Amino acid sequence: MPYNLPNLLTWLRILAIPLFVGIYYLPHDWLSPVNQNLVATLIFTGAAVTDWLDGYLARVLDQASAFGAFLDPVADKLMVSAALIVLVYLGRLDAPIALIIIGREITVSALREWMAQIGQSKSVAVSFLGKIKTSSQMIAIPLLLYHENIGEYFNSQQIGTWLIYIAAVLTLWSMFYYLKAAVPQVLRNGSDDAR
Repeated sequence: MPYNLPNLLTWLRILAIPLFVGIYYLPHDWLSPVNQNLVATLIFTGAAVTDWLDGYLARVLDQASAFGAFLDPVADKLMVSAALIVLVYLGRLDAPIALIIIGREITVSALREWMAQIGQSKSVAVSFLGKIKTSSQMIAIPLLLYHENIGEYFNSQQIGTWLIYIAAVLTLWSMFYYLKAAVPQVLRNGSDDAR
């Protein structure tokens, strides 16, 4: 495992998950619900920033590694899954939406792994649609975590809910896009195995 700054940032993102979840288990006389929301939002937002930063530093410092390429998406999926589960627990997100997003991440990760094993990983490379889905999700989650109105007219819960529903639709759409790209390989390899 290469020891470098991008990988350290990725590990910090993973280590932040228990802290992020644990915030909501602190007694309210230690940290009020409003402050719990604020701290959790800051931790998640910080993790999202390090997600961008570790990839940027890996390119700029020429410290990209196979291990980093593996660990980075794992850290992202763990943090997002933890946030979605927390939001369901808090009653701010419907469980089916969380299941759609988490289920898609598991499905596409498994699909990418299999496609890489057969040398066809470019067929399921990250698409523009996937990037829009991720952007919508990464804006929605902090808004849902924060939960308070921002100013007089900005209802973070309502806007976060709209964005997470958009992310769920894009999640399904992008999953079908990846599956469609993989079907020819599945059929080709299935027929090869039958010979």
